[in-house]
Amino acid sequence: MVTNNLVSVLFFIISAILSHSEALRFPQELFNFTSNQISIADNPSRPPSSSASPAPLFSPTNPPSSSSPLVPALFIIGDSTVDCGNNNYLGTFARADRAPYGRDFDTHQPTGRFCNGRIPVDYLALHLGLPFVPSYLGQAGELEDMLHGVNYASAAAGIIFSSGSELGQRIAFTHQIQQFTDTYQQFVLSLGEDVANDLISSSVLYISIGINDYIHYYLRNVSNVQNLYLPWGFNKFLASTMKQEIMNLYNLNVRRMVIMGLPPIGCAPHYLWRFKSNNGECIEQINDMIMEFNFVMRYMIEELIHQLPDARIIFCDVFEGSMDILQNHERYGFNVTAEACCGLGKFRGWFMCMSPEMACRNASTYIWWDQFHPTDAVNAILADNVWNSRYTRMCYPMDLENMLVPQA
Repeated sequence: MVTNNLVSVLFFIISAILSHSEALRFPQELFNFTSNQISIADNPSRPPSSSASPAPLFSPTNPPSSSSPLVPALFIIGDSTVDCGNNNYLGTFARADRAPYGRDFDTHQPTGRFCNGRIPVDYLALHLGLPFVPSYLGQAGELEDMLHGVNYASAAAGIIFSSGSELGQRIAFTHQIQQFTDTYQQFVLSLGEDVANDLISSSVLYISIGINDYIHYYLRNVSNVQNLYLPWGFNKFLASTMKQEIMNLYNLNVRRMVIMGLPPIGCAPHYLWRFKSNNGECIEQINDMIMEFNFVMRYMIEELIHQLPDARIIFCDVFEGSMDILQNHERYGFNVTAEACCGLGKFRGWFMCMSPEMACRNASTYIWWDQFHPTDAVNAILADNVWNSRYTRMCYPMDLENMLVPQA
């Protein structure tokens, strides 16, 4: 017990030191960015709000798993919101391979998921009739391990290559796409080009990334980025980079894509603590940046839909879905909206979740699991919204079920 406590204290000290390190280079891709890469007006307007009817009381149920999957496979690119264990194999502080992470998961063991239980893509896999998707670094590279999909997501990863680097190793956005490319090439070699192309084009690729470009880059003002880019310009740069990578994926025969927007991190316990929120009020200046990013992304996706007519791409505004939960928390059965289930400090937002003693007893009544990540119950609601807008509409121009059913 003494040894474990000493390790925890050392981890806290090292994490605190690393979190204040500013020894990062300004990324070359920002220098090369030009504002005309996305033709959006310089004066943004707010995205239209959802007109969905009030959501019913949330009851967590497992989606039915079909014996005949709707798609051959689910491929996942992203950050800690969908990392299912890749960072377990990396030298990084961004790891969820210890209790109490995973305590409410199917195995009741930590798996590398930054949650007390399932992450959104676990629920979506079940909706699609697929098994849980394995992590890229956690499988042996055998063909049969990858035929139903691969998860390349890495905690702390961002669209900008250097985002999250102060925490250690992570698989950046472009490297995850290269890993997907390697998987595709392995399919071609093993199955033949026609079969591989059919498998990829019939599958779903899910992308959830970008929040670390704020948490670990813009909001920390790394390399004085805030003086070089106002949020609107920074958001256009991120969206432009995302657009180019989506087109690269399209050239690899990806045709069905789910692009996730960013959540309201201005309401996350870490920023409530950091900005000294009095009674759990969200930090509006942060949320305004996130809403702006989602607006730019939605516009960009609409452009791509017209440019790539045989592609089926949807954008899901996680901010909208999350704010519906926060504003109607009692209807969903959540009693604690500002404080994390696991952590230290006010709102449990000062230090990350480190040990079972730091966690609440029942996470199902909490919206936030740790400093930044929602609980399993919130993930289930958001996944249901992605699938069929069960509680509120957050995906445009359609939800995932409507994308797939006409072609099922």
